[in-house]
Amino acid sequence: MSTPLVTVSRVQKVFRRGSEEVRVLSDLDLTIRDGEFVALMGPSGSGKSTLLNILAGLDRPSSGTVEIAGERIDSLSRRALAQWRARHVGFVFQFYNLLPVLSAERNVELPLLLTSLSRSERRRHVATALEIVGLSHRAKHTPRTLSGGEQQRVGIARAIVTDPTLILADEPTGDLDRKSGDGILDLLQALNREHNKAIVMVTHDPHAAERASRRLHMVDGQLSSEMAA
Repeated sequence: MSTPLVTVSRVQKVFRRGSEEVRVLSDLDLTIRDGEFVALMGPSGSGKSTLLNILAGLDRPSSGTVEIAGERIDSLSRRALAQWRARHVGFVFQFYNLLPVLSAERNVELPLLLTSLSRSERRRHVATALEIVGLSHRAKHTPRTLSGGEQQRVGIARAIVTDPTLILADEPTGDLDRKSGDGILDLLQALNREHNKAIVMVTHDPHAAERASRRLHMVDGQLSSEMAA
């Protein structure tokens, strides 16, 4: 059995609205193994996106521990956490989050600007990422000249260009038609199976969740059930 990549132990997340406390995650435990493709499902407000943000190091738990690739990220300083995130996390957004004035290749290059790679090394990484997602021929195109599916492929190329430990996808097919969405799911499966990338995908779509190797369900800030694909 593969080694644990992610270990979440007794994590709670509480938001405060004035004098009121809103508990979003409650004593949550989760283990994700290296090379797993996990779909995270549940109703709106169940805590899925909060958990994803905690795994990405974009938010901190109110209590509990989060260990990823052998490092306790819940105890890192803000600066150390940003450096960790740049090395280990690739994020895929529902609405792509591409800069409209930049070409596909320049959008993909953005995470590499936080590294010490030379310009020629960055170009090689970008070319490889665009080739993996099948968009080498569209490298010079800006987002407005690309279809929704192509824009999401650029978003995935940007997520993998740093060779991250973990890919986190928040409703990656939510803004796409079924055909384009299936293409994105095919790509995520290929990244998981052929490149052994661990993926956590938040989705409301059972059709998308079927592509994962494991499906987790969140209700009221807790994982209520688990189904193997």
